Amino acid sequence: MNQLSAEKRAQIVSALVEGNSIRSIVRMTGASKNTIAKLLIALGAACSDYLNKNLVNLRCERVQCDEIWTFIAAKQRNVTPELREKNPHAGDVWTWIAMDADTKLVCSWVVGRRDWMTAHDFIDDLAGRMANRIQLTTDGNRLYVFAIRGAFHGEGDYAVLMKLYGGNPQPGDTRYSPAQCIGCEKHPKIGNPDPKHISTSFVERQNLTMRMQMRRFTRLTNAFSKKIENHVASLAIHYMHYNFVRIHQTLRITPAMAAGVTDRLWSIQDIVALLSD
Repeated sequence: MNQLSAEKRAQIVSALVEGNSIRSIVRMTGASKNTIAKLLIALGAACSDYLNKNLVNLRCERVQCDEIWTFIAAKQRNVTPELREKNPHAGDVWTWIAMDADTKLVCSWVVGRRDWMTAHDFIDDLAGRMANRIQLTTDGNRLYVFAIRGAFHGEGDYAVLMKLYGGNPQPGDTRYSPAQCIGCEKHPKIGNPDPKHISTSFVERQNLTMRMQMRRFTRLTNAFSKKIENHVASLAIHYMHYNFVRIHQTLRITPAMAAGVTDRLWSIQDIVALLSD
């Protein structure tokens, strides 16, 4: 990896954030698979460290949270004892995301199981990054309620958006076609949340961006992550690019600029330069 020029590194990172697989990047750039994987891990760690240190004292007002599913090595139902021994992280894995509804900044994210421990770590991390009282909206996952009460100690407004599903899917469509959403219910839980801003639309749209921009999240393919380390590194680079480099179509600036985290537009070269900091 150290033999790669800055231009070659930038080319590889550009391909990664645009959703190309590692093997396709090998064909595009001529770099070896191991070299690209090492760059992914090293840059992912640098991006994670930078985000952790700089996404602090955020003056968000309305934050939306959601989780997105994928798997490592195999889906949970296909994990054998032999695979579990070889790869302890094999199986279902969830990415928990918090997004500022106004600036579209991804404030916090955690990778883990869909359990109490991960929910607690996620909400604790989010609360520690806020500089003021916020209004928080999540889906109906019950794990959020207890985690939010413990992390915010009542110093915030929290509501749940419950989606109602109905309709009868056609025969043969039940496996991959979701049920039709026929309505939503808003349930205030803590404080006095503004009903007009009880929504998870922005963070759910960001989930779509993740699936489109990261090959590892593509459904019904063999592109899923085989190692948790590569998966987490890819997420760190994605969020670094999303927050600092990718201009939001509505805001006309990056989320980090809108949130006051930075005063300039970053480039891919700036992300690569984190390796030398």
